Amino acid sequence: MKNQLSVGVVGCGYWGPNLVRNFRSLPDCRLRMMCDLSVDRLGHLRSLYPEVEGETNYDHMLNGANLDAIVVATATRLHFPMAKASLLAGKHTLVEKPLAWSSAECEELIAIARKQGVVLMVGHTFLYSAPVRKIKEIVDRREIGDIRYISARRLNLGLFQKDINVTWDLAPHDISIILYVMQERPQSINCRGTAHVTPGIEDVTSMTLHFANQRSAIIHSSWLDPRKVRDMTIVGSKRMIVYDDVALQEKIKIYDVRVERPPHYDTFAEFHYAYHYGDTYCPYIKQDEPLKTECQHFLDCIRQGAAPLTGGESGLEVVQILEASSESLKRSGAPIDILPRSGAASSKTGNAAAGPAAAPVESGARDAASRVAGILH
Repeated sequence: MKNQLSVGVVGCGYWGPNLVRNFRSLPDCRLRMMCDLSVDRLGHLRSLYPEVEGETNYDHMLNGANLDAIVVATATRLHFPMAKASLLAGKHTLVEKPLAWSSAECEELIAIARKQGVVLMVGHTFLYSAPVRKIKEIVDRREIGDIRYISARRLNLGLFQKDINVTWDLAPHDISIILYVMQERPQSINCRGTAHVTPGIEDVTSMTLHFANQRSAIIHSSWLDPRKVRDMTIVGSKRMIVYDDVALQEKIKIYDVRVERPPHYDTFAEFHYAYHYGDTYCPYIKQDEPLKTECQHFLDCIRQGAAPLTGGESGLEVVQILEASSESLKRSGAPIDILPRSGAASSKTGNAAAGPAAAPVESGARDAASRVAGILH
């Protein structure tokens, strides 16, 4: 494969400029094109990166720029049609979270990527952060014992979205971390929320994921909080972890605390809980930008023909949980069962790149790109 992979980023609004900056900084990548309908946004980014071409026509980006990979950072409603068009054009594709609107759309993207022999990856950025990777190491070494429950909060004032509620906007980060740490699917989900500002679009929600052996994870999401909060508590049978992503230093603290029941007792007077209070310590964590690590991982997977850490299946799992949360919201918080993934379904929708990219399906890609253009306008 050639020394540098040619990459284009579509969507230059809130998150796209961060992707542009990071891909441009990687030595084995040539960021050739930025695409957006806003001429002003393109003009601003071109003033920063004059060597990168600006484009308002997504069809030209797919079929006329000779790119190896496309990065989709547009509004959620455009993720599926734009990613589909990119995959059909034979491009390796990175899509910001959530992967699509529905699990059916995710499965279709996974199937196309497999058929085309290209990499499909979703931007669950926190799985590339050093603190989350360190937490996974600690849990895997059983330093905290058995996980009992996880509590996550992701709160701030805005940014209010028009097409998705706060769960679809903020909770994918926490869901992806929880699934990564727990290494299993929840059995059921319930979610309650309220729309205080925009009717029909919940801006405060509380979701509970129920796992086997009476374990659970609680996710509180809000656009209506005066402070920016990004924290997670993982309670184990031996120790507990507090992860504060907003903290400048000491993002992870491990508390050597626990409570134990007496093994046996004959009378109520003999029953006493045992509380253990030990030291608190902060493991050393090398500070790297997670998004840069994610971008490099995408390029590495393309070169190696490997399945990404956050491939299509990862995106599908998160969207399935988001769908269940939406259904629970409609039913006033009623629990919604999550069906176990069958081996056949997993095999059918696998996402490892199957060798070199297949030849572009020109007509299908152009049709998909035309539909996207219609949505954009």
